[in-house]
Amino acid sequence: MLQIQVITGSKVPIYRQVVDQIRSAIGSGAVAIGQPLPSVRSLAGELVVNPNTIAKAYAALVADGVVESQQGRGYFVAQRREIYTKAERTRRLDEAVGPMVAEALSLGFSEQEIIGAISKHFQKLGKS
Repeated sequence: MLQIQVITGSKVPIYRQVVDQIRSAIGSGAVAIGQPLPSVRSLAGELVVNPNTIAKAYAALVADGVVESQQGRGYFVAQRREIYTKAERTRRLDEAVGPMVAEALSLGFSEQEIIGAISKHFQKLGKS
């Protein structure tokens, strides 16, 4: 079951929160390949956000190949496929990890604590 919550006033844009939560649900297996996502309007209504925000989130997921749009039917979780080269995936990973590590270090966490937190997150997703 897909459960999405947004935090208004967060420094993370709402569309990005939706993208991240859908990616996390897919990664953990909470949402299966081929499963439909809520319609743009229904999710927007549920989250009390502008439908354009959800449309932007879904468009980002479609562009990354995580979700596919089926004309007149809606959005569905796509079969995992590599749409990016290894170099591009590595660049995107570095782009995501770099700021996270920098923030964790600025908060005073050690390398081991950061690695432990990442491992804990993998366990939470059932991927360890």
